[in-house]
Amino acid sequence: GGIPTDLDGRVVTDAAGTVLPGLYAAGEAACVSVHGANRLGTNSLLDLVVFGKRGGLAMARFCETADLPPLPDDPTAFVEEQFGALLATDPGKGEPAARLREEMQDTMMDNVGIFREREGMEESLAKVRELQERFRRVVVMDRGKRFNTDLLEAWELGNLLDLAEVTTLAALNRTESRGAHLREDYLQRDDVNWLKHTLVARQGDGSLAISYKPVTITRFQPKERVY
Repeated sequence: GGIPTDLDGRVVTDAAGTVLPGLYAAGEAACVSVHGANRLGTNSLLDLVVFGKRGGLAMARFCETADLPPLPDDPTAFVEEQFGALLATDPGKGEPAARLREEMQDTMMDNVGIFREREGMEESLAKVRELQERFRRVVVMDRGKRFNTDLLEAWELGNLLDLAEVTTLAALNRTESRGAHLREDYLQRDDVNWLKHTLVARQGDGSLAISYKPVTITRFQPKERVY
């Protein structure tokens, strides 16, 4: 799982591999599609060392030739709006980020760990969406503008809640078991219907849309992990 990229770390946006110019990802944040649904340290090293280097070289080439569009008049407006909203909540009318984060961790660990089933994931999806609503009133006690870790942790929590929703929705939709995704209500791997990547995109109205990206198979045929 992660941000879909090509072999040079360039982020792709759809099943056709359309590149988003200037955006790169590597390491555990990225999905180059060379492993399958595994969680192994050696996989992480390959993603970081090999594709990190390829991505760095590709970025250098891009910077030498890129015809970058002009910046908007106020390029930091979106970020300032996000942080401003976090600092605006009255401490007496909201909840601390630590409480929401703990509830998110509990529901994801209980229901969207390696062993999963529909009922538990549906419960977690509802819980995460509840926490997203409560996050609108999250309280940041430190109102400072420098080295404010309280503010950064609250902002990070908002991103984690978005990713928790994506993870749970994608897992709920995948009716099979594969690698580290083991559904106790669908124990068999299903290459006929599910040998493909799930892509999730946020729509303009805030809803999530699911699409799929095919797996490119070259020298090594995919095999079930039986050890």
